[in-house]
Order: sequence, then structure tokens, then C-alpha cells
Amino acid sequence: MPPADQELDILVEHRFPCDQCGADYRYDPDKAQLTCDHCGKSEEIAQQGPWQGTIRELDFEDALQGELGQAEMQETRVFNCSECSAQIEFDGNTHAAACPYCAAPVVTDTGLHRSIKPKAVLPFALEESAARKAMTDWLGRLWFAPGGLQEYARKGRKMKGIYVPYWTFDADTKSQYRGERGTVYYETKTVMRDGKREQVRVSKVRWRGVTGRVARFFDDVLVLASHTLPKRYTDALEPWDLSALEPYSPEFLAGFHAEGYQVELEDGFKEARQHMDRVIARDVRFDIGGDRQRIHAINTTVKDVTFKHILLPVWLAAYKYKGQTYRFVVNGRTGRVQGERPWSAIKIAMAVLIGVIIAAGVGYVIALNEGAL
Repeated sequence: MPPADQELDILVEHRFPCDQCGADYRYDPDKAQLTCDHCGKSEEIAQQGPWQGTIRELDFEDALQGELGQAEMQETRVFNCSECSAQIEFDGNTHAAACPYCAAPVVTDTGLHRSIKPKAVLPFALEESAARKAMTDWLGRLWFAPGGLQEYARKGRKMKGIYVPYWTFDADTKSQYRGERGTVYYETKTVMRDGKREQVRVSKVRWRGVTGRVARFFDDVLVLASHTLPKRYTDALEPWDLSALEPYSPEFLAGFHAEGYQVELEDGFKEARQHMDRVIARDVRFDIGGDRQRIHAINTTVKDVTFKHILLPVWLAAYKYKGQTYRFVVNGRTGRVQGERPWSAIKIAMAVLIGVIIAAGVGYVIALNEGAL
């Protein structure tokens, strides 16, 4: 057996009883501390020992070889939604719930899932009421959105606070490239226009082969580690203030759900490399210089890759309205909103009708004017 200080966390419960009344604490985004809604008592989040205040990166190659060590791993109880495939971590006393992503009624899975521990968490900064207001204001600004949906969302059930899993990657890169630098120059040519000879300037490009090197250190390349929400929604919630990350402490999760990662570490790095390659190609074009650039080959060496598993805060609403499900996500720090675009057939039909009436009126006025002439 491993030493006691390296035993796996067999179950993450995320429940913190109030020592005054026994009810559960929740993390209060406004006060940035634990709060008991039953008796009103508040408590600061406890210090976590020698690593409090620092967030350590983990070695990528060690992780691929299964050499992270037991202290960096955990086993949590995860439920899998059969409707949307979400993987949500629940506390040990929860046996039935609705999926926070799609609102499907489910019975939670009692199996255990072995995974890499989160290293950092970005705590919620917005209360549910502020997130709901941001969502309903966003709906109100959408043209052709059903008015009833906005009202339904305002009066509907509470939004769910979800900690969504992400990977971040650091890497030191050095790239050799081969390409061409283009210089624009002009020649004067004689052309015929309307039967007349005219001289015009024509741009051309003179190309010259070049080689060179660029280097860049990448810090905290962010990769979504979930398949549950459309990536276009979560990408649109950026930017995230990663400088405000806190070392992981389960107290930050009190009163919230946390989703287990679905994108494995190696696949996450492949996506991070795509981002790095795009940035490196931009650096190469800048290094080539000139008026135009052509890149024929880039050979990149990547060293000292490190990573961490982090949790970012998202308020989520899933509403069934007139037979359709609408999902909305709100950045739990900034209030930025994204979601499925609802359409009102009645509003669209009215807009079309008004457009037809206006077009007919304009046509009638033009016809009258032509008749008067």
C-alpha cells in the first residue's frame, strides 16, 4: 500500500457542514468564503499547507508514462447522462438528480472514475441571480427571440453552477523554417479603354528564398476537456482571467457541481499543438518580413511540456419551452452569455409581412410618380 499521505481520495464529497447548525455550507461568490444559508454563519476557506498560494505544473511525459504518482490521482463517483453524455461528479449522499446540462431526469451512477486531480480552480464571482439577469438581458437583445422564453427563463428554476474541466499546457518551442519573402514592385503598362490608350501601374511580386529560426515559450494554452457543451459556446465565454486561479481546494466546490474531464490528456495536447502551430506560423511570417510571405516548411522542436487540470466556473440553464430544449451558459466571472439561438415564428412572419407592406407601399408611390410624369 502507498504511504498514508499518498492514498487516493476514494470519494470527493464536497460537503462541508456548518459547525453552528449542521446545515451544509456553500461557497459564496460575493463574499469569497463559505456561507451557511440556514443560520447565516460564514467561514474563511482553510489554508491548504505548504503549497497554498502556488499552483504546480505537472510533467506531461511522466503523465503519459503513468508515472505521476498516487498523490496526483483521485477516484471520484461520476454520473453519466444517457441523453447528453455529460460526466458530472456528485457528492456521496446524492442518488437521484436532473442533469444540469440537458435537464433530463436521471439516477446517478455509483461507479468510481480514476482521474488526474485538479490543480487549480477559478472560483465563481457571480451569484446565480446576477447570472440569470445577464442571461435574460441577453435574450432580450436577440431579434426574433420568443418573448415568452425570456419570461420563462426569468421565472424558471435556478441556474446550475458547474465547474467545467480544462487542461492548460506550457511548452518551450524552437522552430526552423524555409520560405520566401515577397517584395511588391510596379510596372507601367499600356491598355485600351473605350478605344483609347491608357497607361496603368500593375503590381508584381519579386520572391526571394529565405530560411530562419523563431522561438516561443507558450504559457497556459487553454483546452476544453469536455464534450458536453458545444465548443463554440465555451470558446465564446473567453477570455478567462487565469491569473486569478486559486490552488485547488474542495471548499470552492461547495454548493456546485463539477464535471469530470472527457478529453484525455494526450488528446488535449494535440489540440494545444494546433494552437501553438498557428501562433508559430504567424511568428514565421513576421520573421520573414517583406510585403508578402510564403512558408514552405516549419520544423518545430517542443521541449519541457507541462500541464495542469483546472476547473472554470460556468452558470448553466437548460429550459424546455414549447417542446424544444434551449441551453445557455454564462461565464461565472464576467457574466458573458452564449447559448442556442431561439427563434419566434410569429415575429419572423410579422417582420416578413411588414416588409411586404413597406415594399408594396414604396412600389405604389413610385408608380404614382411615374404616372404623374
